[in-house]
Amino acid sequence: MTREALRPLRRTEVLSRSLHATEHAGAVYTVEVDTNDDWQARLYRDGERQAAADMPAAFPVPGGRIEVDGSLYGVTRVHLMLDSGEERRLAPVAGTAEHLRAQLARRHPRVSRGIGAAAIVILVVNLITAVPVALELLTSIPKVAAHFGTFTSPLALPAWLNVALLLAGALAAVERVLTLRSNRVLDFETMWASG
Repeated sequence: MTREALRPLRRTEVLSRSLHATEHAGAVYTVEVDTNDDWQARLYRDGERQAAADMPAAFPVPGGRIEVDGSLYGVTRVHLMLDSGEERRLAPVAGTAEHLRAQLARRHPRVSRGIGAAAIVILVVNLITAVPVALELLTSIPKVAAHFGTFTSPLALPAWLNVALLLAGALAAVERVLTLRSNRVLDFETMWASG
C-alpha cells in the first residue's frame, strides 16, 4: 500500500494551508491543515501521510502525541506532548504565513511587539463593545425577557465603526493565530465565531 505524499506548499496557498514540523525519534513529523479543504489535521512522517483526524486531534507518536486544534481563523495549537511531560511547539514550515510572521518577529522585534499589542487592544475593545449588544440580543428573546426583563445597549455605534471593528477584530484574531497565542477571555469573541 502506497501512502499519500506531502505536497509542496504553493505561494497561492500561503493564507489557506498551515504546515508545522518537528524532528522527533529519528523522523520529521509534519502537521498539515488546509482551510480550503475539509479542516482536517493530517500527520506526515518523513513526508508520507500517517493519519488524518478532525480537530481537535491527537496523533500518537513514539514517546508521546502531537496535539492539533484550530478555530475559524486557523491553527491555534500544534504541540508535541512527550510522555515525560515536556511540551514542544512544532515550528512553522518555511513559506507559510506562520513562518513569515515568525520571521518578522525575529527581524523586527519592536514592530512585532507593536502588532501584537495592537491586536490585544482591538480584541479588548471588540469584547467590551460586544457584551452590551449580546445582552440586548439575549433579552430580546421573549422567554428571557419574561424572566429577566429587557436590556437596551447604551452603545449605539455607527455602521461604519461596527464594520471597522469587525474587520479589525478579524485581522487581530488572525495575528493571534499566526503567533499561536491565545487567552480564554481575550479570544472569547473570536471563539464564538468558530463554532
